[in-house]
Amino acid sequence: MKKEIAILGAGESGLGAALLAKKHGYAVWVSDAGTISASRKQTLTENGIGFEEGMHSEEKILSAGEIIKSPGIPEKVSIVQKAIEKGIPVIDELEFAFRYSKGKVIAITGTNGKTTTTLLTYHLLQKGGLNVGLGGNVGESWAAQLVDGDKDWWVLEVSSFQIDGFKSMKPSVAVLTNITPDHLDRYNYKIENYIASKVSLFKNMDEKGAAIYWLDDQMIQSGFEKVNLKADRFPFSLKEPQNKGGYFDGNAITVQAIGKKLTINPKDIILNGTHNMLNTMCASLAATLAGVSEEAIREGLKDFQNAAHRMEPVATINGIAFINDSKGTNVDATAYALDSFKQPLVWIAGGVDKGNDYAALYRLTDGKVKMLICLGVDNEKLKKAFSGRIPEIKETQSIAEAVALGLEFGKEGDVVLLSPACASFDLFKNYEDRGNQFKAAVAALTSTAK
Repeated sequence: MKKEIAILGAGESGLGAALLAKKHGYAVWVSDAGTISASRKQTLTENGIGFEEGMHSEEKILSAGEIIKSPGIPEKVSIVQKAIEKGIPVIDELEFAFRYSKGKVIAITGTNGKTTTTLLTYHLLQKGGLNVGLGGNVGESWAAQLVDGDKDWWVLEVSSFQIDGFKSMKPSVAVLTNITPDHLDRYNYKIENYIASKVSLFKNMDEKGAAIYWLDDQMIQSGFEKVNLKADRFPFSLKEPQNKGGYFDGNAITVQAIGKKLTINPKDIILNGTHNMLNTMCASLAATLAGVSEEAIREGLKDFQNAAHRMEPVATINGIAFINDSKGTNVDATAYALDSFKQPLVWIAGGVDKGNDYAALYRLTDGKVKMLICLGVDNEKLKKAFSGRIPEIKETQSIAEAVALGLEFGKEGDVVLLSPACASFDLFKNYEDRGNQFKAAVAALTSTAK
């Protein structure tokens, strides 16, 4: 009799898990409380995988021996709670995929910077000629890729939601970029629960594994007080040199691991800003531990292309640079963006506030931001926070108008920065939609500017 597995959610991870489970002889049932796209239904049908949409059939789901849950489905959902009460293991797609890969895993998490770090690490391993794949929270699902074949190395971006579904997942290298308050609604509004989720990435690692983390981050340190970290430690810091790990003193990056020492001039890195020096230390350490040569790391740092909407240069019009940082959806991410520029700024911000404390940005906006353009349905909190601190404050619900204001008010040498510090769901579908509309508005201005 076939082992039965139920999959909750038919998104990227759910579909990949279904295909991998089918390949390995499971009887698979996919259940999505929402609508399944036509293309995914076709894929499921072609592979002989049963599914339902718009509902969860409890009897069918709770008869499975194991459940793979989409990361977006909270544990408190009724069907998940019933499965847990019944003793049915509820895991994540990455946990399931881990069983069927012999490759070494570099798993990367953090509130901010994890996507850039993941993509940069993957790029450096490619530069080093390693047989490497990319998955997790970026690109194609890991499980789906394993249907077609394995790699020697896998670089995976992992969210706290995914980590919560790990049981035996054991990375060879685990990276924690930072922890700042986020997604607290998922963690009963307790920061300690969110911290515990992040640091549990290291929980299954032994002395053969490598833990890369930001030494200066007090939330990471508080999390480590409650876990037994057995992995070999490679901390990185902005405050003090490390015998093993990374250090940025404001002038140069030093990375030391497995008897190798690499000194990097920030001018030789395509990424800018202190936050990206932190990301560079993470990626360079991971690449060094994976056996990538110094020459390949240096080449990779020069020609890396980051993902869209992350400090993305869009165009320069009349000497004014337009930068798309739509992925800056919380105060800490926006702080990194603001800190990356010495030029005068026209700052476009706003959206759905996450309980932000904008006072944390004052040291970065005072004397630097010439104009704040509030782009949102409700801008009162943002306007109040910066009234009297930023010389000019405007508000709009049109991204085209926001961009036009930036061009009108800016002068040659200035930067117009979209870094919202807020979620996008008041005026846009998501941060990608916001960023794409920003780029389109800039492109429209480019074609008409003198």
